[in-house]
Amino acid sequence: MRFRTLPVVRGRISSHARSARGVRSNRGGEKERAMNDTGRNMNAERLELAGSDEELMQAFAKGSTEAVGELFRRYKQPLFGFFHRRVADLSQAQELTQETFLAVVRTGARYEPRALFRTYLYAIGFRILRAHRRKTAFRAAFLGTSSGSKEATARETTDAGVWLRDAVGKLERIDREILLLREFEELSYAEIGEVLNLPVNTVRSRLSRARMALRELLTAPAAKAVSQALTEFEGRA
Repeated sequence: MRFRTLPVVRGRISSHARSARGVRSNRGGEKERAMNDTGRNMNAERLELAGSDEELMQAFAKGSTEAVGELFRRYKQPLFGFFHRRVADLSQAQELTQETFLAVVRTGARYEPRALFRTYLYAIGFRILRAHRRKTAFRAAFLGTSSGSKEATARETTDAGVWLRDAVGKLERIDREILLLREFEELSYAEIGEVLNLPVNTVRSRLSRARMALRELLTAPAAKAVSQALTEFEGRA
């Protein structure tokens, strides 16, 4: 009788072994699938972060915090430069940079790619800059202090830098903004028009006028040291 039961026992052992192998196989398959899913997610994330500014902003609008982090990495220095050229106090420029990105985060869910992201970003930055200027002017009038006193301490130490900054500062405000957006932020005429709400033809004519006025300011004997800088400006037209 014992011999008759052996095939049954063997069958049961074989069945258990197959089941065990099946469990191990299933676990291995699940692990492999999980690793593949992780890899696909990582690849998708890399592709997302390597996308255009507009794609990143759309991803952020859908809930991707990594996307807005990548946009901050790309634009924190350009945006800081945008403010520092207009507000020479470093701490104020940093605060305005952070305020602009906070505004981007607050309005991100409503973003629509009707224009380049950098146009959208600088338009927000320009609105924040105007608000800052209004506050500064009000405080200066209320307290009886000069609104430019802090800026003077942070100017470039080189004579050429000081003369160039002073000359640009003497331009009409809208002409100055057009010149800076073109030469430093390197925005197109159409982008400048969108940021400042001006027709493209107006941007072209006022930019030409700003360059001519700047040349006149820099042709004074004391400003000859920066004439080369102006030539480089015009060469990028």
